[in-house]
Amino acid sequence: MTASQTADLLILARQNGSSVAWRDILPGNRAEAFAVQDAILEKIGPVAGWKVGSSGPTAEPSCAPIPAACLLASGATLSGPQWRLRGIEVEVALRVGRNIDPQGKLLTADELVDSFDAVLPVMEIVETRLDDKQGDALAQLADLLSHGALVLGQPSTLAPSKLDLRTLAATLSFNGEQVASTLGGNPAGDVWTLLAWLALHCEQRGQPLRAGQIVTTGSCSGMLPAPAAALVQAELAGVGSVEMQF
Repeated sequence: MTASQTADLLILARQNGSSVAWRDILPGNRAEAFAVQDAILEKIGPVAGWKVGSSGPTAEPSCAPIPAACLLASGATLSGPQWRLRGIEVEVALRVGRNIDPQGKLLTADELVDSFDAVLPVMEIVETRLDDKQGDALAQLADLLSHGALVLGQPSTLAPSKLDLRTLAATLSFNGEQVASTLGGNPAGDVWTLLAWLALHCEQRGQPLRAGQIVTTGSCSGMLPAPAAALVQAELAGVGSVEMQF
């Protein structure tokens, strides 16, 4: 199956709330999975941001482009059959302030920091198009890393240079009841190492980071499934709050 054919299956599942057998669309490697991501964006794009994350400070990160249609303002309401999992992750995002061109090298934190002009509190809505959310990691990568939507809070007064994932406190509530409270819950550790990897990856992929794009940096809370018809509220200490409704 070609990347374009795989993309068509995943887009159809995204639109009607159905699922795809992950074994039927399993890429052979990361490059093939990224090719499926690119094919999806060609059909439903344009790209308005990226999600990037890592399971630990020394683990290789993974990423996926975020279609413009998937960026929503705080207070948004989501309904329809495609919201089956309703997984919620509290995250912190940065806005790209100027085009980033690494010129083939990993940039240092000092080289990167001035390229971002805002820090935002966000919530990622996690939705899989696969028949088994525990399916192979390469299938998940092809499926935009299970991205459903990204709900954006207002830009923070916190300067990007002051952002430290290792000390960031986050809370999450469903219908007014707190369900998560974490400190330094993002496993990636250093945000600038994560962003340096992403900037180089995007350049090598022919889609360099551009001014105005939103980059979200992985979960600070873990992923929790929200109840149907839930009011979902999140707070990142020193960054701000964000909410949405199912």
